[in-house]
Amino acid sequence: MSMYKSGLDMLRSALRSTSLWKCDSLLRTQTSLCYNSKILAVQSQLGRKSTQGHAFKQVRYYSQSSEEVLNVQIKQTAASTETSEPSDKAERTPFYAHLQNCLGPTDVLDTLKQFPASQQHISSIFSRMWESSKRMTDEQRRCELQLMYEHPVFEEVCERAVTDAWRMRSDDLAYSLLAIVNLGVSQNTRLVQTLLRVIQERLNQFDIRSLSVLASCIREMENSRNIQALREALRLLLKDRIPEIQNVVVLQSMMRAVGKNSPVHLKKELATKALSLADEFSPPNTQYMFSSLAAMGLNFKPLLDVCSKKIAENVHEFPFNRLLSVLKSCHELHYRNYNLFSSISEYMANTFDMWSNKQVILFVVTFENLLFRPVVLLDAFAERIIQKSDSLTQKDLLSVLKVFSLLNHDLKEKKTEFLVSVTTVLESYLPKMSPTDLLKAVHYLALLEHFPQAPLEKLLQEDTLDQLLDKGKQSDKIQRWLHTLDLCLRLDKDQLPTSLSSVPDLHITAPAHEVTVKQEVLRAVRSIVGNDAVQDSVLEQSIYFIDCVITLPHQTQETCGLNAEDSGSPQCVQRIAVVCASPASFCFGTTHPRANLVIKLRHLKKLGYKPVLVPVLELNSKAEEEMIKMLQKLIFPALGSTGMQEIPNSSPKTE
Repeated sequence: MSMYKSGLDMLRSALRSTSLWKCDSLLRTQTSLCYNSKILAVQSQLGRKSTQGHAFKQVRYYSQSSEEVLNVQIKQTAASTETSEPSDKAERTPFYAHLQNCLGPTDVLDTLKQFPASQQHISSIFSRMWESSKRMTDEQRRCELQLMYEHPVFEEVCERAVTDAWRMRSDDLAYSLLAIVNLGVSQNTRLVQTLLRVIQERLNQFDIRSLSVLASCIREMENSRNIQALREALRLLLKDRIPEIQNVVVLQSMMRAVGKNSPVHLKKELATKALSLADEFSPPNTQYMFSSLAAMGLNFKPLLDVCSKKIAENVHEFPFNRLLSVLKSCHELHYRNYNLFSSISEYMANTFDMWSNKQVILFVVTFENLLFRPVVLLDAFAERIIQKSDSLTQKDLLSVLKVFSLLNHDLKEKKTEFLVSVTTVLESYLPKMSPTDLLKAVHYLALLEHFPQAPLEKLLQEDTLDQLLDKGKQSDKIQRWLHTLDLCLRLDKDQLPTSLSSVPDLHITAPAHEVTVKQEVLRAVRSIVGNDAVQDSVLEQSIYFIDCVITLPHQTQETCGLNAEDSGSPQCVQRIAVVCASPASFCFGTTHPRANLVIKLRHLKKLGYKPVLVPVLELNSKAEEEMIKMLQKLIFPALGSTGMQEIPNSSPKTE
């Protein structure tokens, strides 16, 4: 197997088998402007009969805002623009003065009629065109880009870039490619391919900042063989350059560019380097570190903990979209931090009047994905819903029902008002609601022990059920929802509307699932109550798995109200269901049951069991004797109570 001395050698080898000059054309627009379209197609041809369509797309520079990138680059280069670094002498020339006054791409091209561009101006020209277009609205940008492609000077600039690319500096090459790609020029054109070819030849000469710009650019480009080879070469080159990186923005750009397919050791080296620079993190740096790690697919807990602490301490400095981005990155990385989540939710609750329904819903849905229950925020949102329930759209309503039901949020004395409000909204959307959405809504309300008549009657109509039963054959989720509905219709009969015309027996079979009993728990329970009193691996209603059932007589005859000769009756027998629950069955940081565990406990009680909930995570850290003592505390207090006992928890906070 051949070995490569550098990433450049590997890249050259990969490129020998590909056609670098894939398209001998510069972009030239031949289509009319369409104001109703979000994508502007451009045609290109240069001495060829066939034409090829190209599409504009907007790509952000780095992960930072343009203002932050500007500040960083001004400090590093003392340049007068964000995306170019001409010399001090060049900055004083009339060309650059006029360039900075241009308000759009066509203004830049008009300026070139007065001041012919030299080789050192190419990067500044393309960068200024891109920068000026970013400040426009979408409609203005589409119009300006169309005019830019029709402008006769644009082709001249592109030809000049192709001619002078071999004489351009490394940073000019990187910035030119970045601007050209973001202006929507297809990477199959001769212009882009020429720049890529020159970059490939001179990759080893790029400094860290130029590599950072290049990494940001190719990260957004189509994953062709040429780009894939360039990415691989960049990773190999980056490995030796990591110690040189001293700027957080540059480092984050590199982290985002290496991607999830990079070797783990390279990801960890970058994360370790970031950790060494943690003292220099600004508030935006801490937020972008989450998204940078998510872009690499690396859960590096030491770095995430540092960033979480900084965000929690300065949560008021972050705008809405950045806080939401942090939470989404946490979900993607499977990272949870109770203090971070609490700080964000409390800040949202304290500034609740600032946020619209849509913003609040985005937050609470993300919190639910993280299994976190923001108590104060949900209480405030419920109060708003009670007062202004008509402001909820159908999509909003389904999100609200999902969050409040899956998190099993207790609204206490406000529960009835809340349920009446959301039911009223639900009934208003019934005529246009699809069977699947109706099933979702009824399922979520069933978790909250609420069965409104109108939605339930519509759901139980024969044609609606037939559609759902057909869909259930292809979807396990719909099948589970139908099975839950079937259980509720049979086990929650006392709470169903008395005027409900008919309650069909759906005979839904739950999707098969394999669950095994926790042997250490079974041994501990048998050591407490004896072998004869314990039955393991009990499956109720084809869906509710019970690790073990303890069958014991009542302690006194008075408890069951029978005579002495009838004391052996089944009515005087207690069945205790020991249910081992994983951390995902509780809201994060608490022992508050959530989602399907809630309805499981409710139905087990109606089936005559007294549930005892055992947190598996807490048991795993205990020795056998400690486990037995813990189970004794959990089981025996249940013998004398009719409801669920409180469960001790060693998590950061217990609700």
